[in-house]
Amino acid sequence: MTKRISSPTRMAYGRRVIDIDTYIPYFLAAVNNALSRGGSALYLRDFGVGIGEWRVLSMLAIEPGISAARICDVISLDKAAVSRSLTRLEALECLDIEVSPSDPRRRALSLNLAGFDLHDQIMAKALDREAALIEAVDPQDLEAFLRVMRIMRANVRNL
Repeated sequence: MTKRISSPTRMAYGRRVIDIDTYIPYFLAAVNNALSRGGSALYLRDFGVGIGEWRVLSMLAIEPGISAARICDVISLDKAAVSRSLTRLEALECLDIEVSPSDPRRRALSLNLAGFDLHDQIMAKALDREAALIEAVDPQDLEAFLRVMRIMRANVRNL
């Protein structure tokens, strides 16, 4: 078990409570929630899709022919959220869907030209947002952060 320098708890009113200044899950959730809320508002305003659709679009661009189940696994979204995003992207005519001849429930999902166009437009904004997020972060600190995040991502599977 890794030893910590700072405690994830503190005393308040005679009780041990979470210290939001040092509790890692709080920071991960707070940063993610703020990024997701802001990104969703921006992408809805500019492109008519929210953060869920953007995450699914990204996976479809990364891995053409991906299944919905694989999308759920890779980006840690539940089936209902992925299904809603796929339904929205299908309504926007951004998807090519190939149904398996041996199992009609299995579908290979890919972006079509309209989907790639939407992806490319949103990606430009997403990369701008990431650049603003990491502004003034030392590159070595950023690489250390990414190393730690990869370890924590792997550790999450064991929780």
